[in-house]
Amino acid sequence: MSGRPPRRRGRTALALIIGGAGAMMAGPAAAHDGTGLPGGFASGFGHPLGGFDHLLAMVSVGLWGAFLGRPLSYALPVIFPAVMVLGAVAGMVDVALPPVQIGIALSVVILGSCIALALRAPVWLAALIVAMFAVCHGYAHGRELPSAADPIGYSAGFVLATGLLHLFGIGIGTLNHWRRGRIATRSMGGAVAGIGLWFLFTAMTA
Repeated sequence: MSGRPPRRRGRTALALIIGGAGAMMAGPAAAHDGTGLPGGFASGFGHPLGGFDHLLAMVSVGLWGAFLGRPLSYALPVIFPAVMVLGAVAGMVDVALPPVQIGIALSVVILGSCIALALRAPVWLAALIVAMFAVCHGYAHGRELPSAADPIGYSAGFVLATGLLHLFGIGIGTLNHWRRGRIATRSMGGAVAGIGLWFLFTAMTA
């Protein structure tokens, strides 16, 4: 744990949460495609923010990483976007994969459950879980790439938005320094897992 006094940690947590939320709300309006194509940077940036299942999973990655501490607090928010790009490429070139919507729903269920249960997974297992789900999310983004789009700008946009969502989750995770904060974050995890079960039901019955 950091040696910073509780008041200073509280200010840091608040700054991260407010900053992350502000960046997520302001980013799509401020970004420019740069190419004039409908599927450029701004389109890619806004895409992860438009799907509640994607948003919950990405915030959960940051929150779980903050709970696990170093090195995973840094590693998980790097692993997810990096592997997500590989999944996006697979989606763009139409590689056949099992139904990724079920994988996306499972990511919300499992990541939320890991937070709710305060699961302290070893480094390799946490990295593997996040990487597998990143493939599903990236594949969905790649498949939904608009026609006549700029794939590089679009990919850069959704990777940046993903990073901000992870940052937002890390900001929430700093509340774990306090007992009531741990209760709050674990309750959030339970709520996320519950929502994920609904996503899973919907995906399996579609």
